[in-house]
Amino acid sequence: MSQQQTYTISDLAREFGITPRAIRFYEGEGLLSPERAGSKRIYSKRDRTSLRLILRGKRLGLSLAEIGELIGMYDGVRNSVPQLRRFVDVLDERRRALEQQREDIVAVLDEIGMLERQCLALLAENPAGAAEARAELVARVRLNENP
Repeated sequence: MSQQQTYTISDLAREFGITPRAIRFYEGEGLLSPERAGSKRIYSKRDRTSLRLILRGKRLGLSLAEIGELIGMYDGVRNSVPQLRRFVDVLDERRRALEQQREDIVAVLDEIGMLERQCLALLAENPAGAAEARAELVARVRLNENP
């Protein structure tokens, strides 16, 4: 390898707070391709950048295929119009998925609150409060079934 800066698997694992096993997994998925010196892996600055992109993509909730596509774009001509448009599309898809998840989480939290109120009312021997919480829950479930 040339005189450029290189990294060991332990260096990268320590820097990014992940395990060497995770790095080997990404290598097995074709997302990293270090050089070898016998059985020792030698990672370049490009591998380090790819690992940073992998971890950023995971944090965004992207699939390994999407991450691979983004790394492939990085390896090509940078900041080309098609590349940037595709990246914007990937981000938009992810944003929509996260917004839907947020809506789902809010709905589930509301249902949990209603169930808690119903249980607490029953525990307090408050049948009227329990019935009110149950009616609220039934109405919510019907609303979610028939949006």
